[in-house]
Amino acid sequence: VASGIRSAPSTMSAPAKSGYKEADQHEKAYQKQDAIFIGKKRVIGKPKRGKGFRFWKSVGLGFKTPKTAIEGTYVDKKCPFTGNVSIRGRILKAMVISTKMNRTVVVRRDYLRYVSKYRRFEKRHKNMSVHASPCFENMKAGDVVTIGQCRPIAKTVRFNILAHEPATNAALNVKKAFRMF
Repeated sequence: VASGIRSAPSTMSAPAKSGYKEADQHEKAYQKQDAIFIGKKRVIGKPKRGKGFRFWKSVGLGFKTPKTAIEGTYVDKKCPFTGNVSIRGRILKAMVISTKMNRTVVVRRDYLRYVSKYRRFEKRHKNMSVHASPCFENMKAGDVVTIGQCRPIAKTVRFNILAHEPATNAALNVKKAFRMF
């Protein structure tokens, strides 16, 4: 390689007997789950049933852990299902308006504010950045997501996606449409 930087082979993994499957390596640093010890000594003989080589958990609150989080090979320490983030506080529904960032989406929350002088409601909205775990594939503008509050993940990110419903009407103008949930 001309620049002096060599990329590691993408199919580096432990022997087939161990059952260990290496995580996807897309970053400069080696990606592994913190809760799994890869260098565990194995006894020759019958393989024991028990804890596998992928850490995942249920976030509770009636939300199912996606199959892609259980069986996937991604590593995301900010994922509520496979990382070190707990969901607490508010649970909200919102519409995705932008998916241009890496593992982060912008969602729009619409709400009504009462104006007592005129005894009427006015439409308002807020845009917020939300962490999108890789277990939610094919997310696009117009989709409705359920988000849960967590600790601050970045400067503007305080919520994590818990459930994803694909858009029903693709012709809808996502950035201006007012939809209450």
